[in-house]
Amino acid sequence: MINIEYLVDRVKLVLVNPKGAWAKIGSEQIDRKDFLMSYVLPLILIPTIASFIGYGLIGLGSYFKVSSLSWGFHQAILAFVGAFLGVFISAFCIHKLATNFGTQVSLDNAIKLVAYSYTPVWVAGVLTILPSLSIFSLLAGIYSLYILYIGFVPVTNVSEEKKTNYFIVSLILVIAVSVVVSLVLGAILLTAGLRTY
Repeated sequence: MINIEYLVDRVKLVLVNPKGAWAKIGSEQIDRKDFLMSYVLPLILIPTIASFIGYGLIGLGSYFKVSSLSWGFHQAILAFVGAFLGVFISAFCIHKLATNFGTQVSLDNAIKLVAYSYTPVWVAGVLTILPSLSIFSLLAGIYSLYILYIGFVPVTNVSEEKKTNYFIVSLILVIAVSVVVSLVLGAILLTAGLRTY
């Protein structure tokens, strides 16, 4: 069951005070299933629902005449599945890279690192209700990268000398994963005929 008060407090902590958040949650042990259901799922639902409303019911306004329920479903599925796959694949990459940088990172800790870092992007996903405002999600994306960087040492225990290289390699993989997942999911949904205007 989702503890709304806990969720809101944790989101506020991550967004307002990321350094303090990592000091508190960096060494926390998580139960993967519980964490995914109580933290990740509720936040992923924000861009998922907003995408359906924005692209399926409201449309892109004066830019394009693009608004249909099927396009809304397309964007919602892309947001939902893409977010989950993005978390898992990015976390798996960070987990597997760890030994190359002289540390050990469990998959659970890597999931925690990636998921908390994605928090601003998921919260900003509410802007997708008005698709013309979704460009501002880029700012949330930049802030997410900052949160990821701040959390790297507390979660991975990588040395200061290797932190930057580990972060850069992980960052490249996280961005690549996001792009590839979006392209593959988009292609699958197109093939399935869900993108009809």
